[in-house]
Amino acid sequence: MALRINDTVPNFEAETTEGPISFHDWIGDAWAIIFSHPKDFTPVCTTEFGAVAQLAEEWAKRNTKVIGVSVDGIEDHKKWIGDIEAAGQTSVGFPIIGDEGLKVSKAFDMLPADAYLPDGRTPADSQTVRSVFIIGPDKKLKLSMTYPMTVGRNFGEVLRALDGLQLTAKEEVATPANWEVGQDVIVRTSLDDAGAEERYGALEKKLPYLRYAKMPG
Repeated sequence: MALRINDTVPNFEAETTEGPISFHDWIGDAWAIIFSHPKDFTPVCTTEFGAVAQLAEEWAKRNTKVIGVSVDGIEDHKKWIGDIEAAGQTSVGFPIIGDEGLKVSKAFDMLPADAYLPDGRTPADSQTVRSVFIIGPDKKLKLSMTYPMTVGRNFGEVLRALDGLQLTAKEEVATPANWEVGQDVIVRTSLDDAGAEERYGALEKKLPYLRYAKMPG
C-alpha cells in the first residue's frame, strides 16, 4: 500500500555507515528527512549527497536529522563517501543506510514487493528509489517528492518546505505559492476573522477565504 501524508512511516532496523539503527528511535523527538538513491557511484546522486552535507548547519537549526539510503552495501557507501566529499568540498556528517536487500526501499513503496536486484544491474533497475520523505517528530509522513534519475533534487526547496511544515505545525496558518520565510502567510479557514485578528493581527483580505497575515514569530 502506498505511503500517504499523515501515515506513520515504517519502523525498521538497518545497518548504516554510522552503525545499526532502529529508525523510530533514531528519529527521537526530532524532525527527519530520509532521501534515497538507486546506486552508489552515480553522478547526479553524488552531487545530491554533497548538497545535503553542505546544509548541515541548516538542518541542525531546525532540529532535523538527515539520513541517506542507497541500494548498495555499507562498504560501498564508505568508499563512495570519499568521492562525495571530494566533489562537494564538504564532510558527510550523516548516516547512509545499506539497502542491498531492498527492505527500506520496499517499506517506503519505492519498489514493488517482488523487486529484486539482477546480476550486472544498473541504476535503471532501481531508478524509482529517488525520493525525499520529510517526517515529523510524531513519526508521521509530512511530505514526499520523487525525482527521475536525470534531474538533480533541489535541497533548497526541501529546506523551504521544511520551514513551512514546521511553521504550520505550530500555527493555524498555511503558506502560499512560492512562500519564503519572513513573507506573509495565509490564515486557515478554521479561524473566523475576529479570532484570526486576535491571534495574528490585521488581515489583508483578498477573498473571503483568502486572508493574509504577517508571519507569526
